Amino acid sequence: MSAAQIRAAIVATMQTVADIGVVHNRERYIKDLSGLKTLYVPVGTSQLRGWFVRRQELAERDRILPRSIEYTRWRIQGVMAFDDANASELVFDQLIEDLRDAFRANDTLDGTVSQCALPDGSEAGLQLVEAGPVSFAGVICHGARLSLTTQLLR
Repeated sequence: MSAAQIRAAIVATMQTVADIGVVHNRERYIKDLSGLKTLYVPVGTSQLRGWFVRRQELAERDRILPRSIEYTRWRIQGVMAFDDANASELVFDQLIEDLRDAFRANDTLDGTVSQCALPDGSEAGLQLVEAGPVSFAGVICHGARLSLTTQLLR
């Protein structure tokens, strides 16, 4: 499988989560903050809620003639505007848990990878790397950086 196919499977898995928001297959950027904000506000809503996927690391290891295993670390970044009256921090935390469940249920990303895990078992599935308040497109948001490692037999 190609990186593009794996990326598409990651995005498709994310889109199975209810109320996830806008999911981009790459980091989007527009110089104008209001334009950037519109890229991350789901149609029919007014709350900034979006995600992007980026390939962060790639390594080929465990060469076994004539094949090897390719490990790719994917960064999944999410933001959601604060809405204290509606306990948005709890909503955002639940979205992260729902994402983790979605990847746990689709460990091969519909057959595009062997599995989503490190070979030594130290990491499996979607990992929460960092979470906390961020400013995004001029909006105070909950932010999360997630990590997913995929294995592919080449």
